[in-house]
Amino acid sequence: MGKIVLRLDRVMADRKISLKELSEMVGVSNVNLSKMKTGKISAIRFSTLVAICEALDCQPGDILEYQKEE
Repeated sequence: MGKIVLRLDRVMADRKISLKELSEMVGVSNVNLSKMKTGKISAIRFSTLVAICEALDCQPGDILEYQKEE
């Protein structure tokens, strides 16, 4: 089975925004955003995804990537 990979770190780097700045804009703790950034989560709320996309001016597909199993 494939998996979903979070590319939040890449989008944040492209936008030159820090974890602290994004945390303040989105209203999610640094710890939870850090887990998202490193891919150590198993779920994400749509409301959180919407807030991140609004803050980073991006689409969900910019943050989420599907990888097939090799």
